[in-house]
Amino acid sequence: MRSEEQPARWAVDMARLAGAPISWGVCEVPGWGRQLPPDRVLGEMAGLGIRATELGPVGWLPTDPAQLSALLDRHGLRLVGGFVPFVLHTPDFEPARAEADRMAAVFADAGAKVLNAAVVADLAWSAPFALGDGEWRRLTGNLARLEEIVQRHGLTLAVHPHAGTLLERAPDVERLLEDTEVPICLDTGHLRIGGADPAAFARDHAARIAHVHLKDVDAAVARRLSAKELSLMEAVQHGLFKPLGEGDAEIVEVIRRLEANGYEGRLVLEQDTAITGQEPPVGSGPVLDVIRSIEFLATVAPTNEEVM
Repeated sequence: MRSEEQPARWAVDMARLAGAPISWGVCEVPGWGRQLPPDRVLGEMAGLGIRATELGPVGWLPTDPAQLSALLDRHGLRLVGGFVPFVLHTPDFEPARAEADRMAAVFADAGAKVLNAAVVADLAWSAPFALGDGEWRRLTGNLARLEEIVQRHGLTLAVHPHAGTLLERAPDVERLLEDTEVPICLDTGHLRIGGADPAAFARDHAARIAHVHLKDVDAAVARRLSAKELSLMEAVQHGLFKPLGEGDAEIVEVIRRLEANGYEGRLVLEQDTAITGQEPPVGSGPVLDVIRSIEFLATVAPTNEEVM
């Protein structure tokens, strides 16, 4: 494990870096793979000097506030937020309303600041499809209602463009930006997969960015995913997501543009991975890629130059 001591000149303050359970293969998508136990994941995360985490799939960590706080405290971690899928294009908003109210309360009680919302076709993560105009208006209207619910709990809603959801392609994200005022989670990997330029997004939409997920992408595998030659799960197994600095998402440029535009929120190290075989021994497996990403971030020198 790495020491908590970081180089003196580092553009990314370790205090702002958070972990994500999906970097250890823990994911809400049905059939994703082996789900490592929380104490294993949180222990390895803390051993790298990371001091904050996202929640992971709903139900993987306790949602009882006292139990959740006790578990995080045992590993010296804070909760920064989490990822929650919602169905928002159908007439029945009540299930989404209830889930938003429930999870926002959990996050707020644990001291988190952000609820990341994914807009899915259904909770089974069925394949996305093109929405009709009426469905789109319903989706955007329900996002506004969702934001009101989250804000009542003292949190920020951040809509998360994501492969396999109704907001996965760059044109859909641009339409969302034009038709709503909701904040966005800048996920470098999923924006790149959807055909957007993450660095340009960080430059052009700085005022809308409420949260950041850092992940790198193999563009060749991403093209096969976009062409539907591979499912998301198959693409992950073919190496879709890479340790930071080893892919095509221009991580350094994204970080520098975020810093130049005054972004002060969390930077979540999130490398989607899947464990489909036996559980790897402690200290091996997914944690090795997380270490490589942290080592890469330690080489990103700050810049005083204006980034346009």
